[in-house]
Amino acid sequence: MWKVRGRLMSRKIVAIGGGENGRQLSDGTNAPYETYLMDKEIVDLVQKEKVNFLFLGHAQPIHIQESYFHTMEKIYGDMLGCECKILKSNELDDIEKVKNLIAWADIIYEGGGDTLNMMQEWRNAKFDKVLENAWNDGKVVCGVSAGGVCWFHSCNSDSLIIENGQSEELTSVDCLNFINAYCVPHCDEKGRYDSAKKELKKNGLVGILLSNCAAIEIVDDSYRVIFTDASHHKIEPYAKKAFWMDGNYYEYDIRNEKEFMPLSDLLKKE
Repeated sequence: MWKVRGRLMSRKIVAIGGGENGRQLSDGTNAPYETYLMDKEIVDLVQKEKVNFLFLGHAQPIHIQESYFHTMEKIYGDMLGCECKILKSNELDDIEKVKNLIAWADIIYEGGGDTLNMMQEWRNAKFDKVLENAWNDGKVVCGVSAGGVCWFHSCNSDSLIIENGQSEELTSVDCLNFINAYCVPHCDEKGRYDSAKKELKKNGLVGILLSNCAAIEIVDDSYRVIFTDASHHKIEPYAKKAFWMDGNYYEYDIRNEKEFMPLSDLLKKE
């Protein structure tokens, strides 16, 4: 283990609730780039001169993963100076390739998309265990939306809507359970808040609700939040802790942007 900000560190997660990455849109224009502070913090956590960035993109269909990688390469390669590689979902059965790329990586980043399908693919390939070992080995595991919430016990997801059209509601997906909490991305978007409140009543967990342009950074047994400009979404970004206890619903703003606080306090129902 090594020190940063005066702390010994080993296990690191940066979960981004949502935000645009400058991707090219269907009309040929580019979306805004909103997550610079999070991306820079992810790289800074490595504390190396040359950082190795591994992109997964498994929440997207295989034909999208390469173009998604090129967008992220512009950020982590051209802007932040990392060496960048991709591990596609159809390569998960290549045990030697997976082993070599995970060993090479300092950062493992999953993008947004279909959380349910992604988790099924990971479990089928036993890649969930590979990711857990990588996290325990001190690699920064991180991502946005599906790639942000997947590190938690479970998450709020639109996967059934993605797969079946508008006939299904937002639901919950069981995730990797590195952190025993229910994580909600894009909480400022229609239906997310109400769905999260309902799902938390059923599962009994503490919820971490992240709007677009909000992230939670977890380092060993401490955490803080990061916010960036969310004017494109016409909101002030926010993070909330929420839970049900004795039949009552409780919700608190999380605002510790500068100071790391005990993770145990965040995960406690009080």
